[in-house]
Amino acid sequence: MESVAVVAVPFPAQGHLNQLLHLSLHLATRGLPVHFAAPAEHVRQAKARVHGWGDDALRRVDFHELAISEYASPPPDPAAVSPYPSHLMPLLEAFIADAPAALAALLRGVSASHRRVVVVYDSANAFAAEEAARLHNGEGFAFHCTAASAFVGRMDGGAQLLRDVHGLDDLPVHAFVTEEFLEFIGKRARVAQTIPSSAGILMNTSRALEGEFIDFVAERLTAGGKKVFSIGPLNPMLDASALEQGTARHECLCWLDRQPVASVLYVSFGSMSSLRGEQIEELAAALHGSKQRFIWVLRDADRGNLFTDSGENRHTKFQTKFTKEIEGTGLVIIEWAPQLEILAHPSTAAFMSHCGWNSIMESMSHGKPILAWPMHSDQPWVAELVCKYLKAGFLLRPCDKHAEVIPATTIQQVIEKMMVSEEGLAMRQRAMALGEAVRTSVAVGGSSQNDIEDFIAHITR
Repeated sequence: MESVAVVAVPFPAQGHLNQLLHLSLHLATRGLPVHFAAPAEHVRQAKARVHGWGDDALRRVDFHELAISEYASPPPDPAAVSPYPSHLMPLLEAFIADAPAALAALLRGVSASHRRVVVVYDSANAFAAEEAARLHNGEGFAFHCTAASAFVGRMDGGAQLLRDVHGLDDLPVHAFVTEEFLEFIGKRARVAQTIPSSAGILMNTSRALEGEFIDFVAERLTAGGKKVFSIGPLNPMLDASALEQGTARHECLCWLDRQPVASVLYVSFGSMSSLRGEQIEELAAALHGSKQRFIWVLRDADRGNLFTDSGENRHTKFQTKFTKEIEGTGLVIIEWAPQLEILAHPSTAAFMSHCGWNSIMESMSHGKPILAWPMHSDQPWVAELVCKYLKAGFLLRPCDKHAEVIPATTIQQVIEKMMVSEEGLAMRQRAMALGEAVRTSVAVGGSSQNDIEDFIAHITR
């Protein structure tokens, strides 16, 4: 087995870094030599933010820094016309321009000392597919960071399956990003080339959530000679005993320990979204007015380089003021928070989310339903999947309303619907059942567990 090495090449954004690091850790704990390659600041970011794994697991992965040119790292603009985080474009341009040469040098070194090099690259990284193909002993697999069903509408017969069979609206990514980003992914990142250039595809999803759509995608890709492995969720499955371990627990977990079971709403909009000031005030009024316990992670979108000095946090004054108003019924966190542990905690009842796929997989795997507030990219489709297909969430704000400020009364109604109504109780029970099915899929003999073992057997053949 040691004669086969894996090189993971993520796209440099948090949801992508996190998923490929989880996969790297799964493979490394099974004895494979694994290399994780990203720009220096994103290696640091991925390691600092990963949860659910001990330090021993991280030491099993070899981390490599891909040298890229200096780039501007401006703050996000919460008032921008589009919610897409366009402030990340200087990073993405530098990454696509410079990472290929750095990756090629790394792959040559790994290739010289192994029988086979398996490059697992984010499906946004066409250059990694090309570098894998240049190796005499290389093999490339595209890693798909969102729902399998996001493929379906672009495949023959897919639109009919979504619309006619399930009554779902096909909400493609290109409708919810900027023209600048579309030009970037089409002409410079050349995303469409990654799957055709690959030996196959890995998907961070579970048959418990998307079995029908996984089969649809697999049938079409395997007909073209591609291997398809559905291996999610990749995040660890945490339980109460795991949450109690360690002396450096985040303060929010200690606060959760003191709350009744299934009584807390977790609110977070991820690492690539920012709320306008007016919307923050309306959401605060809704949380306060609902009289429900909550943890609210109030952060702006990440900069391209997290470690750029960003000065004073614009939310500090609001946090101080609002904390006094809520009188201990909630927490406002303005820094990074341990989302996986929060979602796994028995006191957490539901998740108000931007519907990033990483967040959805973490939430579903721990049986927590969604109050869906999609922002951009694949998030509108994921909200459609969760709310209409899985029936594990309520749509709070359609993405086409991003230019509007959602009033507190509307937000409060949906919060109360989830937290105190019979309909909300049924929704929470549905999510718990899905969570059990998802956890079964990653247990011994489960579909996702079998697929990851099949993938390892294939690449070590």
